[in-house]
Amino acid sequence: MNSVLQDLVNLLDLEPLELNLFRGHSLDLGGKSVYGGQVIGQALVAASRTVEDAVPHSLHAYFLRRGDMDRPIVYEVERVRDGRSFTARVVQAIQNGEPILTMMASFQRPERGLEHQAQMPQVPPPESLRPQTELMREWLDADGSLPPDRREALLRPMALDFRPVQPRNPLAPDPRPPQQNFWFRVTGTLPDDPLLHACMLAYASDFSLMSTSLLPHRMSYLMPGVAVASIDHAVWFHRPVRVDDWLLYSMDSPTAQGMRGMSRGLIFNRAGELVASAAQEGLMRPARGSQV
Repeated sequence: MNSVLQDLVNLLDLEPLELNLFRGHSLDLGGKSVYGGQVIGQALVAASRTVEDAVPHSLHAYFLRRGDMDRPIVYEVERVRDGRSFTARVVQAIQNGEPILTMMASFQRPERGLEHQAQMPQVPPPESLRPQTELMREWLDADGSLPPDRREALLRPMALDFRPVQPRNPLAPDPRPPQQNFWFRVTGTLPDDPLLHACMLAYASDFSLMSTSLLPHRMSYLMPGVAVASIDHAVWFHRPVRVDDWLLYSMDSPTAQGMRGMSRGLIFNRAGELVASAAQEGLMRPARGSQV
C-alpha cells in the first residue's frame, strides 16, 4: 500500500474516546472546507464500530455546517435499534460544540433474495482514459489564475484514481447535458475487510456528484464567487464491493431549481454488477451579476 493510500486508511481509522464517541481528523483536498465525503466516510466508520455481524446497506446524511480542516471532528453514535435483521444508528459529527453533519445508517445481516438491476452503460475502459490529476495539471498550467496554495492542494497526490469518460475543464466550463461517467479506484490494494471497502466507497461517492448539476450552466466549484455546497447525501450499498478494482460511476441530474441541483449516480464494478447507488442535492448559487 502506498503512503497516500495509507494516509486515507488512517484517516478512516477513528480514535475511540469513550463508548459511542470517536474522533477524526481531516485532509486538505483543495476545497474551502472539509471534503463532505470524508465526513460521511468517517461517520460510517463510527457507526460500524458499534455494530456486529452486519454490513451497511444505506446511509442518509445532511450537511449542516462547513467543516474546519484545522480542527478535529468528534463523532457521537446513537444506538437507535438492534433488530434481528436490521440495525440502525444515528451519527452526529461535531466541531466547536455544534453538529456539522447528521447521518442515519442502516445495517443488515447477510440474506439472499430476488435480484434484478440496471445495465451498466457502454463506455471506454479505464485503461484508455487519462487520470483526472494529469488533466487538472494541464488545465492549471494553461490558466494560472488560482492562488499558489489552492493550486498546490489541487495537485497533491490522491489515494483515488479518477478517469473521466467526458473530461471537462472546471476553469473554463462549457455547457453540456447533465450526465457524466467516471471510472475510479484506490491507488493500491486494500485488506479484505468489507466494512473498509464500504466506508471507502462512501468517501468516494461525493466526488464529482454535485458537479453533474452544474454541467448545463457553465459553472464549476473553481469559479470565483460561485457557491457550491452539498446539502444532503445518500448511499445505498447493493452488493459486495472492492474499491481497489475499477468501478464506474454513472451520474445524471434530473432537475435544478431554487438554487439547488439534484444529482444521482449508479456505481458498477467491471463485471457490470450494480454495487451501489447515490443521490445528492446541493447548493449551486452563481456569482452575483453572473449571466449563467
